[in-house]
Amino acid sequence: MKLWQKNYKLNEEIEKFTVGNDYLLDQKLVPFDCKASIAHAKMLEKIGILTNDESDKLVQVLNEIIKLHSKGKFEIKQEDEDCHTAIENFLVKKCGDAGRKIHTARSRNDQVLTALRLYEKDEIIKIKNLLSGLKEKLQGLCQKYGYIEIPGYTHMQKAMPTNIKTWLDCFIDSIDDNFKLLDLAYELIDSSPLGSAAGFGVPAFKVNKKQTANLMGFSKVMENPIYAQMSRGKFESTVMHALSQIMFDLNKLSTDLIIFSMKEFSYVTLPSEFCTGSSIMPQKKNPDVLELMRAKYHIVLGEEFKVKSLIANLMSGYNRDIQLTKKPLINSIEITKDCLKIMYLLLPELKINKDKCKEAMSNELYATEEAYKLVKKGIPFREAYKKISKKYEKN
Repeated sequence: MKLWQKNYKLNEEIEKFTVGNDYLLDQKLVPFDCKASIAHAKMLEKIGILTNDESDKLVQVLNEIIKLHSKGKFEIKQEDEDCHTAIENFLVKKCGDAGRKIHTARSRNDQVLTALRLYEKDEIIKIKNLLSGLKEKLQGLCQKYGYIEIPGYTHMQKAMPTNIKTWLDCFIDSIDDNFKLLDLAYELIDSSPLGSAAGFGVPAFKVNKKQTANLMGFSKVMENPIYAQMSRGKFESTVMHALSQIMFDLNKLSTDLIIFSMKEFSYVTLPSEFCTGSSIMPQKKNPDVLELMRAKYHIVLGEEFKVKSLIANLMSGYNRDIQLTKKPLINSIEITKDCLKIMYLLLPELKINKDKCKEAMSNELYATEEAYKLVKKGIPFREAYKKISKKYEKN
């Protein structure tokens, strides 16, 4: 039975169209919706809607659902539409009238908002842990190879001398920026929307928003119910912006590794077990994994802008368009985690070829240094610049 069920049967094609793939995506939200429902049940007990026995039974069964889900045994059917309906139907089957009471003082709108926020908080913590691991691997490479000099490039041409440490440290510094972005996104979403209902609160009951927020681990409450609805998509796009910046760094690092591992450079050797082959050219070892990682930045960026576009031009309050922001969010989170895991595995297996790096340190890299030597002798920089440039024009 649907949460909104009335005295008619929905057209099957309309049902298929409106549900979309939400019933599949919502497998990610099951434990978080249960956690929110546990908090809601305890609050309903406190305000007299549920008895102590009813609340205890609901909490027991909700924990049972979490266990079933962890074993892949909690099913959400297309006719359920989403995890919220599947969970409530399960509660009605196991708890009778207590299951029918649990939706008191909430809407599916604040229900999905709350589950999403809990899911996002959990995923941000996981991504921060993955980022920390990646940072450690980069630091390990710096310790092992940091002293080796390599050419620095501008316009994809040799420019000035640098070294492995300076090159890899730029990604470490950028990871620190990404931590700040993730922390900002976390701070935004760390606010409970439960109790906002369909966007206009629950005037018939004295809902204790602070109680449910504390039980769920939120640091604060979204007091304005319309604002809670307006935040959906807006906050998600903020999370996705942080993810796209992480993917941007992985895109850059992947591109560097692809170029530096080319035979023409050979500064870096990629492990064979991370490379694929050609179906026609026996000699080939291809950096497909890095090419795909480089491309996935554009997927995440596209998902970010998809969400930003979907939420625009909508009247304040809930609009069904917002349902379509769920898939881009989940897809972006999964892509980012997968790419961080792959780069974490790859980095310790890289080899820096000291001899090839040394061979690449050709004279033109020191042209600026030569100009500065003349400056130190009293020659104006512009004159020194012209003098050295003529030397290299001859070459």
